[in-house]
Amino acid sequence: MAGPVRGAGLWRWCGSRRRCFVVFLFPVFLLTACSHQPSFRDAVTALPPLQFEGQVVTLEAAASLDSPGLLDLDEAMRDFVASYARSAAQPRQRLINLHSAVKGSGTLGMRYDAFSDGTAQQVFQRGTANCLSYAHLFVALAREAGLDARYQWLEVRPQWTRIGERVALRLHVNVLVRLPSGEQYMVDIDPLPSRDIADSRTLSDGEARALHHNNLAMEALATGDLAAAWQQGVKALQISPDMGQLWVNLGAIYRAAGQDGPAERSYFRALQLDGGDRSAMNNLLVLYQRQGRSDEQAYWAERVARYREANPYYHAWLGDQAGEAGDWDAALLHYQRALDLRGDDARLFYALGIIEYRRGDYDAATDYIGRAIKGATLRGDIDDYRLQLDLIRREALAAR
Repeated sequence: MAGPVRGAGLWRWCGSRRRCFVVFLFPVFLLTACSHQPSFRDAVTALPPLQFEGQVVTLEAAASLDSPGLLDLDEAMRDFVASYARSAAQPRQRLINLHSAVKGSGTLGMRYDAFSDGTAQQVFQRGTANCLSYAHLFVALAREAGLDARYQWLEVRPQWTRIGERVALRLHVNVLVRLPSGEQYMVDIDPLPSRDIADSRTLSDGEARALHHNNLAMEALATGDLAAAWQQGVKALQISPDMGQLWVNLGAIYRAAGQDGPAERSYFRALQLDGGDRSAMNNLLVLYQRQGRSDEQAYWAERVARYREANPYYHAWLGDQAGEAGDWDAALLHYQRALDLRGDDARLFYALGIIEYRRGDYDAATDYIGRAIKGATLRGDIDDYRLQLDLIRREALAAR
């Protein structure tokens, strides 16, 4: 469980091992967050059926799918909460006790498993969960304990490959608990350092339910079951039509079935929701390349490059590559460009401090790390930054 986050800042954690809800694209694997725009519910009702290998799958088949009670509790779960998070305790203590009971080896002993989708009840009985199913469990238990628990969506810093400059953007879901005191706590089954997080927002229960169906859709697509993939993907959109990445995923399913027209329209739906959706842009680029539509391909290649250049984490990634090669002067330039694009990211200040330290400029290093400490919201990050700052100051004194 993460530490408290005061003020407007949130503790945003994610892990590269997550398989919470993944976009299976051909050949890129991308996700982006969506912005809030007018509803696309009418567009969902107008979707063409899936047609492949003589099969026709209609909207009615998707609508008939059951949507499980992801947050439903049984008697054993209520007894668990009553035993480990008694209502008489203060909210913060209830949260700490509940988290310890869920993760503790002597109690529930929850373990991470990337393939363990399911409802809160299924996770409770099974003892394994991925990021999304763990969120179902903890939200359900925390609310039973009288806590304000919500789903939270985390966007991981994108990574670019050395070949083809294709970006891999991952997303992750965890739990945000808000206490009456104003403190906010993050709860995650397998958190990783905050430096990998680019953004976050809370999710409604309905959006979490849509992501559950999206997970099932992507698993079916991975196994080649296009009918099941399409039904689950459409079901997700019927629940939450304004989530851009769901439209990108549906486009991938249409494209796998050879229906390029509906695939193209799905990508454009995602771009209507978020004009900077790199996943949709990359998929259009791949689609037009495959179809030999060179003008459209050139347009989207230029647009992808433009958005890439405007992404601070692309320049941070270039800085990381330069640092790995020992070129700290180049790393400094790349990270300074990243900071120009996003000057409120304490992690960028810290990275610049480390780069200046590697360059031998102790004064600049201490200045950047000091600014990182002032801007950081996570107790763990602040402590790490202070430790590094003390080490640099001692080394600087010894060098004089």
